[in-house]
This record gives sequence, C-alpha cells and structure tokens, in this order.
Amino acid sequence: MNQKLEVWLEQIGCEGELEPVAADASFRKYYRLKSSMHSGIVMDASALKESVPPFIDIDHRLYKAGVRVAKINTYNLEEGFIFMEDLGTVHLADVIEDDFELYYRKAIESLMKMQNVETEGLPLYDAAFLRFEMDLMQEWYLEKHLGLTLDESQEEILNNTLETITAEVLAQPQEVFVHRDYHSRNLMFGCTDDLVVIDFQDARVGAVTYDLVSLLRDVYVELHPRDVERLALHFRDMKGLDVDDETFMRWFDFMGLQRHIKILGIFARLAIRDGKEGYIKDIPLTLKYIMDVGSKYSELEGLVDLLKSA
Repeated sequence: MNQKLEVWLEQIGCEGELEPVAADASFRKYYRLKSSMHSGIVMDASALKESVPPFIDIDHRLYKAGVRVAKINTYNLEEGFIFMEDLGTVHLADVIEDDFELYYRKAIESLMKMQNVETEGLPLYDAAFLRFEMDLMQEWYLEKHLGLTLDESQEEILNNTLETITAEVLAQPQEVFVHRDYHSRNLMFGCTDDLVVIDFQDARVGAVTYDLVSLLRDVYVELHPRDVERLALHFRDMKGLDVDDETFMRWFDFMGLQRHIKILGIFARLAIRDGKEGYIKDIPLTLKYIMDVGSKYSELEGLVDLLKSA
C-alpha cells in the first residue's frame, strides 16, 4: 500500500479500509474505500501521474456531453490520486446474456453521445499513430512472443499491408471523439442501471468506426457475426451516414484490423514486459478476428499467410 495515499486520505477526512479491486492494463491501482462515513473508489496513479489530468479533463468533457461517467469527488495532481464514485462491480461483460439486445443498444446510444464530445486539444489518431500502434505486433507478438524473425520478403508484405490498412482507416469519416477501449469490461452499471463509461483517459480524435468495432468485435467477448453486422449497420443508420452496407462494413473491418493487430502486440507486451500473463489467453480471439477479416479481402492475403506460418 502506498503510504502517501493513506496520508492523503486522512488529510481529506476519508480514512477507512482500502480493499484492492481489479486493475486495468496500466500501472494504475484501484481500491474500494469502506468506512462508516465515506465510500468510493480510490485511484492510485502515482506511477503514471501524467494520466491524471487527462482523466479529469475527459471525465468533464464526457459529463458535459451527457455521457454517464463516475463522479470525481476530489483529487491530488501532485501525487497522482483520485477519489471518485463507486460504481459497483457489474460490467457489461457480466450481463450480456441477460438481455443482449437491450444492453448493446444502450451501449450504442452511449457511443452516439460520446461522438459529440468536445475534441479541442485532444491528440489525433493520424497515420503516424495508427502505424506506431500496429508496429507493436511485429516487435512484441511476432519477434518476442513467438520468436520469429521476418525475412526481407515478409517485412515487405507486412509493411505494404499495414500501409493499406492505414489508408483504409483514414478514408472513412474522422474528427470524432475516440475512447480507444470501448468494450464490455469498460462499461459498467451504476446504482440506477445506467451504462457508465470508464477508462477513457487515453482518448483521441479519429475514425467514426473505432469505438464501434471495439464494442462489437470485443477481444474479451465474441458476438455472433450476424449480430455484429446488424448492430454495426444500426449504428450507421442512427449516425445518419450516407454510405452503402458494403462500404460501411469495409470501414468497420479495416478499423478492426488496425485495432486487433495493435492488441496482439499489446497483449504480448503486457505478458513479457509487465508480467501480466493473463492477457495471453485473450490472444486467440484477437487473432481469429484478424484471420476472419483477412480472408474477406484479397489485399490481405499476405498478412493471413504470414500469421498462419508464424
């Protein structure tokens, strides 16, 4: 336990028992504060202090746009602490089977509000960053996790494919707020059964389908392909995008490729560098999404063959 955190809680009159709760993939730690006077969630981001100002800023932006987020009670920027509302323990992933249609339509409605969030000053999901993320796959998944060294021909195939994916992603509408991790473990249900968005501090400005594909091709929960397409097109219609089914699903597919290629690298890095080996079990579904989409488009044959041989 961070002694400075305990001192801070005492200073703000919030002494009590701190119970660790599940952490995210970062270096942040979370605790549930239990006392006769106060309750809430304490975030200890002292190992990642730079993430605290963006968290507070984006929480406020989301709130202004009508997106349900955790209420921030107080914070300490110097030490990297936040004391906020306790949302309980129920995530979308826990209740999907109870009423699939209701919950995913709620999630899409929340996404629609989120895309109206003020984006001034947020970093762009530009070509350089899209490519930076995808390059994590070669370094961490192919080379460090699988022990594979690409030859010159394979390097060329991978480079050309990633350039194609980048171009396809940038060809769709941009300039919307992108949560970057909008999936079943980052959507919770508060005491009023509202859908609450969490883990948004890394938001950027980018493509219209990014958060949609995060939700519907979730690397932790696999939906039936028919439901994925139906809900994706439902989003398009709600958004009022004047584009045919084939074009929209191409946008969706290539955006998903970019995200899932990145995630292969991130999951391998979390296991190798950070000792979070639990993420290895989520690699097969992530890889399946890449192979399924890759098999639909001739320009992705090289990527599919490369991953099959890895």
